[in-house]
Amino acid sequence: MMSKLETLMSRLPQDVDAVILNSEHNRLYYTGLASSAGTLLVLREKAYFIIDFRYIEVAKKKAQGCEVLLQQKLGEQLRQLTGKHGVKRIALESENCSVKEYTSFCRMLPECEILTDDRVNAVITEQRMIKDEHELSLIRQAQELTDRSFEYILDYISPGKTEREIALELEFYSRKIGSEGPSFEFIVVSGPNSSLPHGVPGERVVQNGDFITMDYGCLIEGYHSDMTRTIAVGEPSDDMKAVYDKVLEANLKAIDAIKAGEPCNKIDAVARDLIAAAGYGGCFGHGLGHSLGVQIHEDPRFNPTDETVCVPGMMMTVEPGIYLEGRFGCRIEDTVYITENGCIDITKSPKELIVL
Repeated sequence: MMSKLETLMSRLPQDVDAVILNSEHNRLYYTGLASSAGTLLVLREKAYFIIDFRYIEVAKKKAQGCEVLLQQKLGEQLRQLTGKHGVKRIALESENCSVKEYTSFCRMLPECEILTDDRVNAVITEQRMIKDEHELSLIRQAQELTDRSFEYILDYISPGKTEREIALELEFYSRKIGSEGPSFEFIVVSGPNSSLPHGVPGERVVQNGDFITMDYGCLIEGYHSDMTRTIAVGEPSDDMKAVYDKVLEANLKAIDAIKAGEPCNKIDAVARDLIAAAGYGGCFGHGLGHSLGVQIHEDPRFNPTDETVCVPGMMMTVEPGIYLEGRFGCRIEDTVYITENGCIDITKSPKELIVL
């Protein structure tokens, strides 16, 4: 089996001699090393990872499939390597490259044509869509910590605690049991704040009769998990129960519809149409889900415009929600691994309405 770097080398467009990768997530994906700096030069026959003194020792031990070089004068080193290998046309990461970075590479490599089209970026995106067994294992491990953290936080939540206190306790515990950090800034919102899909935990005090929505995840070797659960503190109203039941139904039916060969927008429609038919058509304003891996949001997406066809190996979230402005909101999110005949839900936390 080819390594990730070998696969990229084999898929470079015919008129592209090399690609420069300098985004943090693509460096991690292709080398296995998390770092805040470094330049990965990928040729058709070899790859070089140029990295500064802070990371050189660990890079020599951990970076996979490439020759590690200590960064001294990056421009001179790139000119030497491209000259040695006869490189004339170099592609950049069009999705992640700033104008400043583009002009810098143009100055450093005046003898080379610097390409900015999307072809290599499309190759990278397509490659990263399919998770191998090692990636699946890491995401499963991250999700196991996420599930354990949910079980723990249920005993911590009570009226009188603030959203911020709950979010901090959730993050502290997840780190304590092995997470490298949060997948993203944890979302813990309660009562009327739960109608904010990406609300920020604040000083609001949890009260009886509240929904609390918690959207969070853990990190293992740079790979993310993502889960949302909505719970009730004290007895929820009939309206809250009805919304919860409809969101859960949308979650379950969408997961049941996922299989290889189905377009992503069709999966989105399963949940979206169900929610709309129940009278909440204007209350589900985000996509049904997204891929994840070395980034929390990756392609493809379950949304109304993404026509990407599902294939085995994709890892996707399924997160329908209903948000009633100024009143309350509810979201339930699982992560699934697509197979030939369906999908495997790797999220194990209970989804029936929990009332504390």
